[in-house]
Amino acid sequence: MTRLSVEMLAADPVEPITSAGNAQLGIAVLAGIAVIVLLITKFKLHAFLALTIGSLALGAFAGAPLGKTIASFSTGLGNTVASVGVLIALGAILGKLLADSGGADQIVDTILAKASGRAMPWAMVLIASIIGLPLFFEVGIVLLIPVVLLVAKRGNYSLMRIGIPALAGLSVMHGLIPPHPGPLAAIDAIGANMGVTLALGVLVAIPTVIIAGPVFSTYAARWVDIPAPERMLPTRASENLDRRPSFVATVSTVLLPVVLMLVKALVDIVVDDPEHPVQRVTDVIGSPLIALLAAVLVGIFTLGRAAGFTKERLSSTVEKSLAPIAGVLLIVGAGGGFKQTLIDVGVGQMILEFSESWAIPTLLLAWLIAVAIRLATGSATVATISAAGLVAPLAADMSTTHAALLVLAIGSGSLFFSHVNDAGFWLVKEYFAMTVGQTVKTWSVMETIISVVGIVFVLLLSLVI
Repeated sequence: MTRLSVEMLAADPVEPITSAGNAQLGIAVLAGIAVIVLLITKFKLHAFLALTIGSLALGAFAGAPLGKTIASFSTGLGNTVASVGVLIALGAILGKLLADSGGADQIVDTILAKASGRAMPWAMVLIASIIGLPLFFEVGIVLLIPVVLLVAKRGNYSLMRIGIPALAGLSVMHGLIPPHPGPLAAIDAIGANMGVTLALGVLVAIPTVIIAGPVFSTYAARWVDIPAPERMLPTRASENLDRRPSFVATVSTVLLPVVLMLVKALVDIVVDDPEHPVQRVTDVIGSPLIALLAAVLVGIFTLGRAAGFTKERLSSTVEKSLAPIAGVLLIVGAGGGFKQTLIDVGVGQMILEFSESWAIPTLLLAWLIAVAIRLATGSATVATISAAGLVAPLAADMSTTHAALLVLAIGSGSLFFSHVNDAGFWLVKEYFAMTVGQTVKTWSVMETIISVVGIVFVLLLSLVI
């Protein structure tokens, strides 16, 4: 992953495109974010358009020439899409192969066959976490809901006892672990190391998902004791397939990019010599692009061909996987444009100067900024991208591990208290047939627990590494 934003800012400070003072820049930031929030929440405008207009508003309030503001936004959009767009596309292809081949069903069936009784919530966390690695949050929900309903009904479990662990697993993966769009964009904006962020993200994710999933589900089940709704019959992706991939092959394929990136991070730490032959090899195979590309190519055989897909079916699967991510790519790209506009008008340097006299830790500051944007816009991705743009200059002098922790702090903040302005809130409410109040007491509280526990473990890690 490139380090373009922070390294350029730290090594060769760019002359701001406006001569505005700090007071005017502060007002411009608030105004730009307010425009984005208003357009998304009040006028229900797509986040791509809201971020684009908000970037122009930011430049106007900062007194920057319109042409330079447009150039900054376009540069940021192009750089962001170039760096993370291919990774998002590869992740989408892998996720589609996993779903269509029946590989996801194989994971579900194998784990559920081994679990029962008190182990079931833990099994749901494991299923959701494995499946959630390559899948977008919404896709993961659609894939797991039939399983959640079926397990809750057949086992006579409270829906929340089974559903909350599954949702927690998906949400933690979405907010903290690349290759999901938010973490990828934050890694790019801050210039963090992908492998180190992934490794530390896993360390933070494990206790976070345990507390927000199986542990919290015991309380959620008491607060909202509802059965599985009858209106949605479980349907399986592999019902019409003659065969499906094995459990070992499926899990190995899903975890392949994770393993390759973690190996690279480990070699970077142990060897720490760019000219060493081993590190040169791992730098290639452990790069996000090669790791994900390798997983997709392997998945074509271990998932697609194993399920009996013809060449035409494989081509169709890849094609269908790319169409739904157009909106995600546009939002992430526009977020990168907004981030670049923030930097070019001088906001990054302003925050860098102010932070020298602030008593609040940088990691906590990043979390609070992401929380504020999340509460206002309802979008975890928008919160992640915007917060990363604001605090990116603070990472210039950070160590590799602390830059990665900054990404995780932002990711944790982006998940805080999902409510009525979040599409995920309504998705969960409708699938589980809950009232707004019940959804707040379960889903919204779970998201808040993930956010708070996440930042706590990030801060604890910052004290020891």
